[in-house]
Amino acid sequence: MKTVSSLLDKDWYERYKRISRLNIRSSIYDVTNQCNLRCKGCFFFSSDEHKAAKEENDVSKWELFIENEIKRGVNLAILIGGEPTLYLDRVEAFYKRIPSFCATNGIIKVPRGRFPDLTVGISLWGDEHDEKKLRGKDTFAISSKNYEGDKYTYYLYTITPKQIGKIEKVINKIESIGLKVHMQLLSNDEGVDGFNWTNEGLHDIRQEMDAMLDRYPNTVISSKYYHHVITSGEMMGRKFGWHECPSVTEPIDNRTPSPRRLIHFIRWASDLKTMHRCCTSETRDCSMCKDGAAHMSWVMVNKRDHVRSTTDMQNWIEVYEMFAKLYRFIPW
Repeated sequence: MKTVSSLLDKDWYERYKRISRLNIRSSIYDVTNQCNLRCKGCFFFSSDEHKAAKEENDVSKWELFIENEIKRGVNLAILIGGEPTLYLDRVEAFYKRIPSFCATNGIIKVPRGRFPDLTVGISLWGDEHDEKKLRGKDTFAISSKNYEGDKYTYYLYTITPKQIGKIEKVINKIESIGLKVHMQLLSNDEGVDGFNWTNEGLHDIRQEMDAMLDRYPNTVISSKYYHHVITSGEMMGRKFGWHECPSVTEPIDNRTPSPRRLIHFIRWASDLKTMHRCCTSETRDCSMCKDGAAHMSWVMVNKRDHVRSTTDMQNWIEVYEMFAKLYRFIPW
């Protein structure tokens, strides 16, 4: 019988034991329905999730809600929106109580005097040309000034088909200001012309992502197995989609048979009562989803299937380590 310990040498088994003790239990929270940008392809607005619930303005209710989430077993709060930095009092309610990650467009700087070690992920949708087309402005020009050299911040680089052959330029810019970067792919929820993926494009971008990891190992937080999974939509001969996704809100997950999934995961709306379907869009075709966290989680919850060979087990460990680094459960 194959076991984890039988497949790994001493060093890899120590890496496995380190992450196996983490027991990460995350949920996602819409801090607000508002944003200071309107990006073409943003799942939050394209699926009308900003209209799903009236946001709660009483911070004391947020504080009570967070205490109940901790009792529910959550140990990682992923704060999204809208734009969370528009309501720093709500962000602070999480920050003071639970390990938190703040996803932001970087236009408003998180004040480090108030949030000295809050993990911040800045969204970036390509070079300045793609950014202006999809987001209305070159956000990097602003966010890079706000966060240069910040050791608790990284860029979440959403790569578009227009970026094929160009991503090293973006990685270089990020490295030059002393920040890390993680890569995922645009899902193009609003069908912007010229931004849909083809099989050839996905093949090419995977090669390019692999090359960036090789050339910039101290800047890029990633793994080649993750690149394979997110570009192919396949893992262990299975296709990603509704019947495989692990990031569906638990209380409303009625899939049969039930797939392996994130324990206690809920995506909460800003009224602290309404639950969204999953970690991204209410209306997205799941077979077309390219969300990075969903694909990472898909690998992570299917550990048993990777207890098959040494390479498979090492791939699983690298993806879990990547997730843990992005949310600062282990050092970069």
